[in-house]
Formats: sequence, structure tokens, C-alpha cells
Amino acid sequence: MLPQHQRFLRQPKLLNPHIFPLSPHAPPSHHFTTTSPPQPPPQDITITNLILTTDSKALPQTLEAHNINWTQDLVHKTLKRLWNHGPKALQFFNILDRHNSYTHSSTAFDHAIDIAARLREYKTLWTLMTRMKTRQLGPNPKTFAIVIERLVASGKPDRAVKVFLSMHEHGVIQNLNCFNMFLDVLCKSRRVEMAYNLFKVFKGRFRVDTITYNVLVNGFCLIKRTPRGLEIMREMVERGLEPSLRTYNTMLKGFFRAGQVKEAWEFFLEMKKRKCEIDVVTYTTVVHGLGVVGEVKRARKVFDEMIDAGVLPSVATYNAFIQILCKKDCVENATLVFDEMVKKGYVPNSTTYGVLIRGWCHVGKMDRAMEYMGRMKNDECEPNVQTYNVVIRYYCDDGEIEKALEVFERMGRGECLPNLDTYNVLISAMFVRKTADDLLVAGKLLIEMVDRGFLPRKFVYNRVLNGLLLTGHQEFAKEILRLHSGSGRLPRHFRL
Repeated sequence: MLPQHQRFLRQPKLLNPHIFPLSPHAPPSHHFTTTSPPQPPPQDITITNLILTTDSKALPQTLEAHNINWTQDLVHKTLKRLWNHGPKALQFFNILDRHNSYTHSSTAFDHAIDIAARLREYKTLWTLMTRMKTRQLGPNPKTFAIVIERLVASGKPDRAVKVFLSMHEHGVIQNLNCFNMFLDVLCKSRRVEMAYNLFKVFKGRFRVDTITYNVLVNGFCLIKRTPRGLEIMREMVERGLEPSLRTYNTMLKGFFRAGQVKEAWEFFLEMKKRKCEIDVVTYTTVVHGLGVVGEVKRARKVFDEMIDAGVLPSVATYNAFIQILCKKDCVENATLVFDEMVKKGYVPNSTTYGVLIRGWCHVGKMDRAMEYMGRMKNDECEPNVQTYNVVIRYYCDDGEIEKALEVFERMGRGECLPNLDTYNVLISAMFVRKTADDLLVAGKLLIEMVDRGFLPRKFVYNRVLNGLLLTGHQEFAKEILRLHSGSGRLPRHFRL
């Protein structure tokens, strides 16, 4: 059997939108095999794979020929599967928007608007918003939350403010819930001072509540400014509002995040002294916070204290404990806690498996990591893109690039499409050996990531082109430039 990179190179080199075409009947990698008999993939995965492997020009006819019974649930699931291939997702949405017997829901429009905003195709975004309004499907507060979040994430907070202030022009009333949402977006993007200044301007207009203050407390805690978080709590009390348990939990987490373990512990004791109704979130925060700084025994003691106090741990509590054991103790002990969790009737989720898989990868036991990846489906949860990326990264770090590419192929079958981080990890790995074949694969990865709507960093783009030039692939480098020169997706003008 040819090495993985050689198999990639047997595919057509240029002008092929499916750089790594995969047969829908291709057998799964041996790393993922399980003892249970193979089941047919869910319909949304089959449709996603069909969309990915069909040329864009032929896609309308192909979908029509398959005579699929479209439902809103099926379309929502398919759009989520296509999330990391923005152009295909939008094409799929537009094809169904012209369908005779199917009508998009407001949720489908929100998906499409989110994808367009992530691709920074703002003209498409506003066209979709207008179409929603024409069909009396929205836009709604959630739609604006999506748009505002994407604008802030792309470095356009001032434009996000303008969009928030113009919501009423689109038939959406700017109420307190919308204002809290807007502040939350700004705070989570670490533009906390901007959020606080807007809070001071509009707090009279919207008659701010406990949720508003909680958002601001969380914002200052996110940027590790706990004294300001405490000031916000005091201001809240002076305004006649009682801090909620969520306020206290947010502040507690803020102390741990800032590395102020002593202050966090004293705050926790004060909560108990004031007879706050301490919940599972409080205990989970303390367990995780103590574990992060290496106080594993103390964390276990709090974990046991929680059970003695009649507060049952949640899956999130177990996830936190398993994570700190993987990082600060040993993965074998983390696995024992995982087994204990399962015996008690808890169902692990993708986060549980993700932290355990990372733990096995970290100690070089990739076979054990893949074993747990195979077990995930038995618990009706699928590996997410972060889990795949962890496995790919560790295979690359170990020099097992062919195995990393096998995992990458698995992602390409429509179950969980690769994201920007996936491509960056694999492209970097191609420069370890710096062979001509590896750099050809890097070039193909670069083409695919751009075609899927990801903008490579200047360093990555230039590194691949320079690598192709140095290994005698001048024509391929020129072809990449020709493919992307008119797309507006190049990081900067590049001359060969």
C-alpha cells in the first residue's frame, strides 16, 4: 500500500475543487474500528458527503435526482455538518430556498446568516436578513445576536454598536434582553471597558437588572480584573439589587482564573459563612480551580465534601476532575474516575471523552486514545473538531504524519469537517520533513482551506508558496496564485 501522502498525490493536482476526494464506500480507518456491527450513517451525514463530493455546478441537479424528503430538522443538521465549508453550506441553503415543497425556517436563516458573517460576506448577510423580513420569519433578537457577535469577533465593535442601535429599523424592539445580550457579546470578546461605557449611557433607558450586572462582573473576571468585578458587585447592591448565586459563582471563578487561589478560597468560605445556597456549579468551580494549580488532593477533598453535603456532582464536575487528573496527576487515575462515573450511571459527553483522549495522547498512548474515540458512539456522542484536532496534532508531533492524514480523511467524510486549526496543524507538519511530496500536500491543503472559506495567515500562505518554489513546484505555486488572485481571499499581494 502506498504511503498516505503518495495516495494524496495520485489525485488530480490542479483545478479540482475536491482536493481529497473520498469514496462514500471507503472503509473506516482501522484506528476507529469497534466491536459493534457497522450501522448505516445518519441521513444528514450521507447528504453532507454527497454535497462535498459533488461539483458545485452539478449540485442542484444531483440533489433533485436523489428525491430527498426535506424536513426542517434534516436541513438544520446538514447545515451544521457543513459549518466548516461555508461556501458549500450557503449554496445548499440557496438551492433549497428555491425548492417547490420545502420552506426554510427562521433557524435555517440564522444558520446561513451566521455562516455568511463568518465568511465576512456582508452583502450576502444583509440580503438574507431582507429575505427573512419579506417572508415574515424575522430577523429576531437571536439573528442580531449572531450578527453582532460576528462583527465584534472580526474586529468591528463600532459597527456592531451601530447594528444594535438600528435593530428597531428591522422591526426588533431594543429591550433589556437585547441590551444584556449585546453587553455579553462585548464582554466575552474582552471589550469590557466598551461594554461598561455603554452600560453607563443606557442603564437608565433599559432599567438594568441582576443579569446585566452579572454580565459585567463576568467580563471583568474574564480579563482577570477581579477588583473591578467586586466594584460592580458593590454598585449592584447600592442600586438595590441582590447578587444572585450566579454572581457569586462568577466572582469565585474569576479569582481562580486570575490565579488568586487564596482569595478564591476565602471567598468560598465567605459564601458558606453567609449560608449561600451553594450548588454544583460552586463546587465544580472550586474542584477545577484547585486542581489547575496542582492541589489535586485538596480538590478531591472538596469533591467528596460536595457529596457529603448532599450536592450531587454533574457530568461537568466529573469532566473538571478528570481534566485536572490528566494534567496534574496521571491519566490512569483520570481513567479510574471515568470508570467510577460510568458505574454511577452518568453518561459521558464529548467533553468527557475529549479530556481523556487528550490525556492519553499526552502520554504517548495513541492506541488508548483511539480506543476511547471509538467508544464515543456507544454513548451517542460524536468526536468534535477539537477532539480530532488533538489527535491529529499529537500524531504530527510524533512524526506519524500518515496516521494524522488518515484521521483527516475521516473528518472529510462529512461527520465533522476540519476547521482552520486542523489545516494549520497539518500544513505545519508538512514542513518537518520538507520533502517535495509533503510540500505538494501542503499546497493542496492550502487550496482546500481557502475554497472552504478560511483565510490563511500571511505566514502560512507565504511559507507554502516559498516551499513549493524551493522544491521545484513553480507551476503549482503559480496555479495557486491564479486560483485565488480574483477571490479576495489572499492575505496580501504576492509576486512570483
